[in-house]
Amino acid sequence: MNWTLLVFGSVCLLVLGEDAFVQGKRNARTVTFSRTARGHSRRRRDTWTGQPLFTACKSPLSPKERELLLSHTHETGFHGDDGSSFTLTWVGDGIGVILVLSTLSAPSDSFYEGGSTRLYRSDDYGKSFHDISHAINNTFIKKDFGISAGPGNPQQVILTANVPFTERPGGVILTSMDAGVTFRSVQLPFYPAQAIQFHYQDPKYLVGISIDDGLWLSQDFGNSWSEVHEGVHTFTWGSGITLFFSSSPKGTVEAARRGELILRRTQDFGKTFATIAKNIFSFGYIGGFLFTSVMEKLGSPRVIYVSSDQGDHFKKAQLPSATTEQFYSVLDGDEDMIFMHVDNPGEDTYFGTIYTSDDRGILYSKSLERHLFGGEGKSDFTNVTSLRGVYLTNILEKDGRIRSVISFDRGGRWRFLKKPENVDCPENSEKCNLHIHGEHSHFSGITPMLPLSEPTATGLVIAHGSVGDSISSARPDVYVSGDGGYTWLGTLRGPHHYSILDSGGLIVAVEAHGDRKISSIKFSTDEGQCWKTYNFTDHPIFLAGLASEPGTKTMNISIFGYRPDDDDQPMWVAVTIDFEHLINRECGEQDYVKWLAHSDYDSNPETDGCLLGYKETFRRLKKLSACRNGRGYVVSRQQRPCLCTREDFMCDYGFYRHENSSECLPQPDFLNQTQDICLDGELEDFQTSGYRKIPGDKCEGGFSPPRNNAFEKNCGKGDSPPSSNLHTERSPGMLVLIVVCTCVGVIGLVITAALIITSRKINCRQRSPAYRFSALQLQEDDLYVSNESSPNGKINGFQVQEDSDDDLIE
Repeated sequence: MNWTLLVFGSVCLLVLGEDAFVQGKRNARTVTFSRTARGHSRRRRDTWTGQPLFTACKSPLSPKERELLLSHTHETGFHGDDGSSFTLTWVGDGIGVILVLSTLSAPSDSFYEGGSTRLYRSDDYGKSFHDISHAINNTFIKKDFGISAGPGNPQQVILTANVPFTERPGGVILTSMDAGVTFRSVQLPFYPAQAIQFHYQDPKYLVGISIDDGLWLSQDFGNSWSEVHEGVHTFTWGSGITLFFSSSPKGTVEAARRGELILRRTQDFGKTFATIAKNIFSFGYIGGFLFTSVMEKLGSPRVIYVSSDQGDHFKKAQLPSATTEQFYSVLDGDEDMIFMHVDNPGEDTYFGTIYTSDDRGILYSKSLERHLFGGEGKSDFTNVTSLRGVYLTNILEKDGRIRSVISFDRGGRWRFLKKPENVDCPENSEKCNLHIHGEHSHFSGITPMLPLSEPTATGLVIAHGSVGDSISSARPDVYVSGDGGYTWLGTLRGPHHYSILDSGGLIVAVEAHGDRKISSIKFSTDEGQCWKTYNFTDHPIFLAGLASEPGTKTMNISIFGYRPDDDDQPMWVAVTIDFEHLINRECGEQDYVKWLAHSDYDSNPETDGCLLGYKETFRRLKKLSACRNGRGYVVSRQQRPCLCTREDFMCDYGFYRHENSSECLPQPDFLNQTQDICLDGELEDFQTSGYRKIPGDKCEGGFSPPRNNAFEKNCGKGDSPPSSNLHTERSPGMLVLIVVCTCVGVIGLVITAALIITSRKINCRQRSPAYRFSALQLQEDDLYVSNESSPNGKINGFQVQEDSDDDLIE
């Protein structure tokens, strides 16, 4: 269970997880296709102007291959369906069930009487669809959050009805436990304000928020409900059955905007509660870390507090504070570390700094400066899931240009992407690199899809991009990497929709045009090196998008679009192609090769491929082997630990890594000083050599910095004297003398200790506003800034490389 919490105009905490990107994320269970109005907007030019930067490899399709594909191409026309959007949800895992909800864009009163939504079901991976609207009594289902499926393999489905507030005491949901074969109508005691949320492991536990801010809980898959709490703003599941939620104090208005929310926790389904934080703006939970955004004093900037024990204890994260014009964003995280974006001071700066945490989520080191984060809340930060440690994002240069950077060691070092060898640099390009379009470009309508990678397709990355000094607003091309982003290949000209099938053994792509119909699909069995084209219909369609089962195990792809029906009204069309009969040979051992990840092929063989302390050798499919991995394919890897080097350590608090060096040096104003850090009333006194092992690093032996001598004290509290059970009899006179001397000594010690502790406490308080972090700086050549005048093209206020195809941006 993951949440996106974002409030602009005040400091917020944005937490992004594996289910946060529902639309556009290929591994999401639910995706929505929309039908756009035609003839009312300026026509986009689909022709390419200028000198081609590369030539795509095309291979002819043989008559036998075409015949095989035609016999396994299945088209469904949804006749008479006037819905403006299709919401497609995959149910279960490996059972081939798809539910499609068709709705109109603007509901009216008549919808509630006649039932203007339609529900379709397929149990053969989209080869055929059946209208099952009668199974839900033609109930009108909400468009925005009307359908959701249980996590993992369970076949539970929930539909949320759209009913008038005046007709019933509460809303209505329809539940199914057999993947949509039958549905049961459930009258709710409340009106849902958002989608009913499943527990991330057990689908019988459901949570929902009502339109009057009540938190409701069901322990029997929606059959019965109980109100847990009133005045709730947001909630999220924690570990096990722990449920966190923020609520407003009774009688308060706009508590979230003023930072007056209360963070509470229940671990017994609402029977008892614990208040774990007060005066918060927002909160989030990711990777076992619980975050809160807090204003410590009225009118002061916000700070982040972190808990790694489900809220039992919080400690202040050593990060810069944020004003009302800034925000925090947790970009990614797991049980080892967190990537945190802190917005730059000032309004509409559109960039900030990425910090990486220690394994407690408390101490943060600077990872990347000038990280692009658009005012609309779009970040290009991308976790390349096909290879560990790899992250892609974009930076905003001082001259306004956007450039792409990549890290192969979880943010330890960032570098520009290499230019593909088969791509020519534009004329007058001074610094020629590959630049990848991310969420900002997707939001702006430049690219139809985000970068795509899957854990089951080792090393494979597909993305839209451009080559030059900076990212271009011109019509982008498709680039593919087979080694996790170290090297790239220009593979398809122009924007495409793409999908990964058969665990990376098959890639499919369809051209994305503005106002032109499509009738063909491209596919590649060699990781995009060469493509074959198949015309799947004689009646072209306007493309809405592609759909394939999450997890890349399938060999079926569904193409959704629409075209005029017999009465010239738009008709939804789904074309499903099954490639299993074309690529029918099962892969044998001779089709696989051992591949050492993160290898540069030129370094010391002892350290080649070492990343975060160990090497990984994968068994992966040869590019030229046209065979089928199959649904039972499992990624095979061997791990071997490496000797520790300085690269396995990040710079500790108060130290930084100098340019072109792996050595951690003390910051000038920290020389000959002890770094004291106040953490929630505790004073941590570090005597450190300047190195701290990167969270999750598994190296052994080798480089070993001097051991840290660390101890903790309470800020402002003396240590309790040790107790003793020793008893010795003494004379009364001696006893009196001992008592008097002891009292005098104790008083002296108390006074001395109090003075020392008070001094340390004052010093700690005085230093607490000044945060100091490791500076993991880029290489000098990676900080190159062009001296040319700024280009004229802009994307939502950001300058981009000028191109002749300027009317692509509307």
